[in-house]
Amino acid sequence: MGTPAVTGHPPSTYEEALERASTLFGIEAEFWDIWGNHHRTPPEVRQSILRSLGVDASSREGLEAAIEERLWREWSRVVPPALVVSHEPQPLRIPVSLPAGAASAALAVEWEDGGRERMDFPAGSLAEVEHCQLRGRAFLRGVLELPFRAPLGYHTLTVTLLDGVSHACRLIVCPERAYLPERLAAGGRAAGLAVSLYGLRSERNWGCGDFTDLERLAAWSVERLGVSFIALNPLHALANRQPYNTSPYLPYCTFYKNLLYLDIERVPDFASSPLACRAARCRRVQEEVRALRASEFVEYERVQALKLRILRILFRAFLREWRAGTPRANEFRAYIEREGALLDHYAVYSALDEWLHAQDPDVWTWDRWPEPYRDPESVETREFARLHWRRVLFFKYVQWQLDAQLAETHRRAREKGMEIGLYHDLALATDRFASDLWSGRQFYVAGCRVGSPPDDFAPQGQDWGFPPPNSEAHYQDGYRVFAETIRKNSRHGGALRIDHVMRFFRLYWIPDGRSAAEGTYVRDRYQDLLRILALESVRGRFLVVGEDLGTVPDFVRDTLARFGILSYRLFYFERDAAGEFKPPEAYPTQALVAASTHDLPTLAGFWTCRDIEARRAAGLVDEAGYRAQLEARARDKQRVLDCLHRLKLLPADYPRQAAGLPEMTGEIHNALVGFLAASPSMLMLINEEDLTKEPDQQNLPGSTHQYPNWRRKTLFRIEDFESCPKVEDYARMFRHWLARTGRTNVARG
Repeated sequence: MGTPAVTGHPPSTYEEALERASTLFGIEAEFWDIWGNHHRTPPEVRQSILRSLGVDASSREGLEAAIEERLWREWSRVVPPALVVSHEPQPLRIPVSLPAGAASAALAVEWEDGGRERMDFPAGSLAEVEHCQLRGRAFLRGVLELPFRAPLGYHTLTVTLLDGVSHACRLIVCPERAYLPERLAAGGRAAGLAVSLYGLRSERNWGCGDFTDLERLAAWSVERLGVSFIALNPLHALANRQPYNTSPYLPYCTFYKNLLYLDIERVPDFASSPLACRAARCRRVQEEVRALRASEFVEYERVQALKLRILRILFRAFLREWRAGTPRANEFRAYIEREGALLDHYAVYSALDEWLHAQDPDVWTWDRWPEPYRDPESVETREFARLHWRRVLFFKYVQWQLDAQLAETHRRAREKGMEIGLYHDLALATDRFASDLWSGRQFYVAGCRVGSPPDDFAPQGQDWGFPPPNSEAHYQDGYRVFAETIRKNSRHGGALRIDHVMRFFRLYWIPDGRSAAEGTYVRDRYQDLLRILALESVRGRFLVVGEDLGTVPDFVRDTLARFGILSYRLFYFERDAAGEFKPPEAYPTQALVAASTHDLPTLAGFWTCRDIEARRAAGLVDEAGYRAQLEARARDKQRVLDCLHRLKLLPADYPRQAAGLPEMTGEIHNALVGFLAASPSMLMLINEEDLTKEPDQQNLPGSTHQYPNWRRKTLFRIEDFESCPKVEDYARMFRHWLARTGRTNVARG
C-alpha cells in the first residue's frame, strides 16, 4: 500500500475524499471476477471497510483527517518503521525523510550478528524524490546510498538529526529468490505423497495418526514409491471439538502444533514413569485405545482427553527434573527462552481456557471470559499465570515434546534418503475465538471477514468467517510476527505450502452485515512479504509452493515466479477456453502439479460422482442443482477419457465412451497418474486417497455436521502399506511412472 506523492489541494468533495482515502488504505475501486465481469466497489462497501480500519468515513472532514494522519505518520518519521530490500544490487538505497532546512544527520546500523557501522551525511547529499507540506511543516524525502555492504538478515538502522530527533528502522535484507534444492534448480523433477496425518490408521496409535505413524509412512514411501517428500495437512493447534473446531485450516494457534499428533509412548518420561506406564496399560485406558483405533472416524475430543490424561502424569514426573535442574530440564528452559512471548501467550491462554471452562462448562471462547482475562497483559492475567505456573508450564512442555518428535521424524526421513523430507502447510485463517486473536488482536481487523467473490466453485461467493490481517500493524511491528509465522511452520521440513498465496497481494474483505457477494479486495505490501518469505526460505533451506487457485491476476503469478515460488496446478482446473483438459506439456515448469485437494473429489470420487451425492445428502444442493451437476460431470468424464485417448495413455482398444464406465478402472487410474507424472512441473503430488483409489474426500465445503469433515481415516493401516499385496500393486504402478518420467527420488543413492 505505498504512499502516493502529496500534490495539489485537499479533496474538495466527499466523493473525492472517499476515493483518495480508499486508495491510501489499499481498498480496490474495481476488480474482475473469474467470468471476466467487471465490478465497481460501491461507496458503502468502501465506507464500511474504512470504518473497520479506524477511519471516520461519515464526512469529508473525517476522511481528510484520516488521510492527513496517515501521511503525517509516514512523512514525519526520519526512516520508515520497516524497510525490506533486496540483497542485490548493492549499495543499498535507504529512503530518508527530513524536515526542510535540516543540515545533516547521523546514520547507525547494528547488524544482526552484533556488528556496527556509522556514517554522517549532509542533507544536501540526498537525491530528492518527493516533498510535501503537512501541518505547517515542509518535508523532503530523499535516497541515501549506504557505503557498506549489507548482509542478509534482520538489522536495525537508526537515523538521528542534529536536534536529537531519532527514529529506528528494522532493515530486512533479503535474497532475490526463494530456496530450491540444487537438482530442481538444475531442471530435475520430483514427486511426493500427500497424507492427512490425523487419518493414518495403525495397530499402535491411539485412534489418531501420530508422528511415529508418519515416520513409518515416510520410510515406506521413500523405499517403495521413490518419492522425495511427504506433504502434510497443517499441523496447527486446534480446539479439537467436533464438528466446528477440527479443521486444520481454522487453527486455534498458527504458531504451535496439535497435541493429537504426539506419540505419548515415545515421550522420554513415559519409560521412566511407572505411574504413567501403569495408567496407559490399565484396562479402562486400553479399552478406550482399542475403541478409538476401531472407530470409523477420528474422535477428536476423546483422543485429546486420553492423551492429556497421560501427559499430565508424565509432566508431574518431569517436574522432578525441572526442580533438580538436570541437563534435560535445561534443554526445556532453553526451548522456552527461544520461543519467548509467543509460547508464553499460547500457554497462558490454554491454561486460562481450561481453567475457566472447568468453572463454567458453558464458557467456550475468550470473548465470554471475565473482562480482565480478555487482556493478555492485564494484572489479573499475569497474576493467574503466576499462581497457576504449573498449569502454564504444562502446555509449554507439551509443545516442547511435539517439536522434538517432529524434528526427529523429519531427520529420520532425510536419513532414509528422502530428498526434501516433510512438506508443511500454512493455513490462511485463524479462529477468531482462539489464542492468536486473544494475544495479538492488534494484528487483525475487526468489522470485516475474509472470503472470496462468486466463482464456478461457489456461485454466491464464500464467507470464511475469520478477520483479515492488519497490514499496517505488521508493517509498524517490523514484520516480526509474520516472520515468526513462516519460521515456525517451516521448521523441521524441506517445503512449505502457503494456503491462498494471494493473501500476500490482496484479500477479499466482506464488511460485517453484508453477504459474500458484497465485498471487495484490499491490497497488502506483497513485495515486503514475499522478500521475507524468500529470506526465511533460504535460511531454512525449504522450497515454497504458493496455492494460487481461484481468481488470480496474471501479474500475481508472474511475481511469484520471479521470487522462485512454485505455482500450484490441479488437473481438474487446468483447461483451455473450450473447457478441454490441457495436455501435460502445457503445465508450467516452476509448479507443483496434483489431481485434487482436500476440498475436491478424489479421482475415484470424481469418476463415481461421490462428491455430488455427498452434497445432495448434506442438503447443499437442490434437485435441479443435483441434476445439473451430474450432467456437467458426465461431460467432464468424457473430456477426461478423450484427453487420455488423445495422449495414448490408454490402450487403443479401451472403451471411448465414459457413460459405459461407471467405476474408475485400473486403466484410467494408471493413465491419470501417468498424465500427472509426465508434466514438466518440478513437483508432482499424489494424495494418499488417489494412490489407493479411495472415493471420499476429506472436506465437503459448505458443510459442518452434515459430513465427517477432517475425520476420515485411511482405507489401509500403516501395517498394510508395509505388507498388503494390493497396496504393493498401487505402489508398483506409481513407482513405474516416477522412474519413467525421471521423478524417482535420487537421494536414496
